[in-house]
Parts: sequence; C-alpha cells; structure tokens
Amino acid sequence: MTTTASVHPVDEVPPARQLAAFGLQHVLAMYAGAVAVPLIVGGAMKLSPADLAYLITADLLVCGIATLIQCVGFWRFGVRLPIMQGCTFAAVSPMVLIGTTGGGLPAIYGSVIVAGLAIVLLAPVFGRLLRFFPPLVTGTVILVIGISLLPVAGNWAAGGAGSADFGEPRNLALAAFVLAVVLGVQRFAPVFLSRIAVLIGIVVGLAVAVPFGFTDFGGIGDADWVGISTPFHFGAPTFEASAIISMLVVALVCMTETTGDFIAVGEMTGRRVDRRALSDGLRADGLSTVLGGVFNTFPYTAYAQNVGLVGMTRVRSRWVVAAAGGILVLLGLLPKLGAVVAAVPAPVLGGAGLVMFGTVAASGLRTLAEVDFEDNHNLTVVAVSVAVGVLPVGVPTVYEQFPDWFQTVMNSGISAGCVTAIALNLLFNHLPGKAGSPVVEPTGLMGGGVEDGVEKPREEVV
Repeated sequence: MTTTASVHPVDEVPPARQLAAFGLQHVLAMYAGAVAVPLIVGGAMKLSPADLAYLITADLLVCGIATLIQCVGFWRFGVRLPIMQGCTFAAVSPMVLIGTTGGGLPAIYGSVIVAGLAIVLLAPVFGRLLRFFPPLVTGTVILVIGISLLPVAGNWAAGGAGSADFGEPRNLALAAFVLAVVLGVQRFAPVFLSRIAVLIGIVVGLAVAVPFGFTDFGGIGDADWVGISTPFHFGAPTFEASAIISMLVVALVCMTETTGDFIAVGEMTGRRVDRRALSDGLRADGLSTVLGGVFNTFPYTAYAQNVGLVGMTRVRSRWVVAAAGGILVLLGLLPKLGAVVAAVPAPVLGGAGLVMFGTVAASGLRTLAEVDFEDNHNLTVVAVSVAVGVLPVGVPTVYEQFPDWFQTVMNSGISAGCVTAIALNLLFNHLPGKAGSPVVEPTGLMGGGVEDGVEKPREEVV
C-alpha cells in the first residue's frame, strides 16, 4: 500500500465555499474591534467624517495585509498559524495624547514606524524568552486573555459602550437570542454547519434585528464604491522623542500580548510555537506596524477575539484566516462593502462574543490541567497573576494616578497578567529556595515534581 504523509490541520486547505464562510466568520468576530481604534483616535482629534472614513478603510486594508503576512508568511516573517491581525488597543491612549498635544497624525505615524522597526529588531530576543512560558505561565495567560475579553462581549450585548440605549432589555434579549442560536447550531446541526455556528448566529440575529429597528443601513448609500489608501496621506511623518518613547512601551506590551495569543493558538491547533516561530510571528507584527505608519493607520497585533473562535469551531487551518485577510483587503478597497459589515448591531456581536471569549478562558483552564499543584507554590502563581490581570478589567481607573508608561503596561489585563505570571514563576520555581524548605523530586509525567509543567520548555512537556 502506498501511504502519503498526512497534512497537519493547520496546513489543510478547505474547499472554496468553506474558506469563504469560515473566513467571513472571523471577519465578523473582529470587525467591531478593528474599526474602534481609528474611530476613537480620530474622534478624539476631531477629524472630519471624510478623514474618519479614510482612517477606517486604511485600517481594514492593512489589517488584511497584516493577516496574510502572519498566516501565509514569507522568509522569516509570519508565525504561519490561524492568527488574525488588528489595531492594538494598548496604543489608543498614547496616540490620543500624541495627536491632541500638537504632534497630530504625522507625529503618531512617525512613532508607529519606529516602534515597528523596534519590534522587528527585538523579535529574536523575545524568541529566546519562550522557555519562561511553561504551561503554568501559558495557561494563566490564556485564562486572563479570556476573562479580559468578556467585558467587551458584555458591552456589545448591552448595546455598545456609549450608545443611548445601553443596557436596555431588548438589547440583552437579542444577544441572548443569538447566543441560543449559536449553541443550538453547535449542538444539533451537521458538522460543517456547527463549525460556522457563529456566522449563522450573526446572520439570524441580523435578520431579526432589522425589522425591530436595531440597525440602520443608511450609511451604505453614503459610502464610496472604491477607496485607495495612499502612503502618508496626512503628511510626511515627524519623529518626536516623547512620542517615540511612549510608542516603544506600547511595542513591548504588544509583543507580550502577541506571545500569549500565539501560544494559545498553538495549544488549540496542536502545533506548539517554538522559538523560531515566535520570532517570525513577532517580526511580522513589526513589519505590519511599519506598514501601518506608512499607510495612515496604527500598530498591529494578534487579535484575541479570533483565538476564541479557533478554539470554539475547532477549524485549525491557517488558510481560513488568510481568506479572512483577503476579505479585509476587499473591505478596505471597497468602502461600501465595509459599510454593510458595519451595519451588524452590537448586541448580535455580543451574543456570539460570549461563547468565543469564554472558550479562550476555558482553554486556559485546560492548559493549567497539565500543571502539578501539589507541594509547591503554583497555585499562588496562578491566583496572584489572575488577580493582577483582572484588576484593570474590573476597575478600569485603578491606575489613573500613575505615570503614562505604567498605565500603558498595566491597564492591559493581558500584559499585566503575563508579566506577573513570568515574574512569580521565576521567583517560586527558578530562584534558589529558602533554607530548610523541602525539596520535591520529580516523580514522572504527572508526579509531584516542581519541574512538571514548570521548569521544562513548553515543547518538552507531554
């Protein structure tokens, strides 16, 4: 008998109709977050509606290009996993500050370009840190990612932060209906349909939302058919020291968050991220950020929203997310299509988001199940890291009296939890113990040894 080498699920190419459906599902999961950053920054700078629309189409175009670079890859750029790219929220506050204190968009784009180049240069250094991400740390980080995203889904379900009807029962009822549809399709539909349960839930939710007045398609008629983003549309970039320093801090936060997302997707897809893959993925982040500065948009990072979708649907092909990248490119070049996607009401996205983001948290718990918690301090590491990571999520103003650089790092629950988990793991499991403390010997794969899921690099842990 002739046997052929099996293709890893990450590298499988589904049929065209499935690629389109799965890809559109990823786009819908991240669209609201993708357009939020240019809306917030542009709104704070009081840009005209035309300039805001330009920022959004430029953002969608570069989102698509960045996703293609990350999923398909070339040379040493791209992690080659199903990773969706989008503008990072960690950069919002610094960019608003830069843009409103005299620097304007040229100063923002100058700092973004420098930050992107710094990420490219630092990628190999971060790749060597992978040994500090054993299952104890990665499981904690994935858990914090999921918990940090749940308020986003909650805001969507309530009508969208800042909306006039925020929290009205009809918004929550629509979100609950979409959630019920997603769960019903997952449980009772055939395999293919169950894998696009989120897409079906959003489509059915939109069909219900239209007659009840949840959405307005008026913006579609006002949108242009074709829109091309040209380099340095808002002027040549300027390079101001204070802006560059604040954006370099953002770059470190983005690299930390992206590392957690890469590891989470690696766990879900069965292709664990090694040092080279991590470096290649971060290098792609840096290149995308440079492109963002050139094409009138902002820093890019892996989107945790789509990590949950990968885990929930169990569709592990990177070509599915590459198809989503292609759809984003089309949306960036055809603003009228983007207006159609933008018409999906927030409660519809909220119902689907509850499942997706909860899936991320559950995946973190599954990874932590590999860790031994007997006769060691691992429970303390998890407890304190989750607490520190969730603190800015539950109390968003907790650090507002601190310096801007500190807020940039700690206001992101993901980076705060990740830094804490790494530091506590080093403190309790790598530094020499105190005099007289018991030494626990390893006792096999799942025994009581400190090294189980702690000391070994991730790729060596069973």
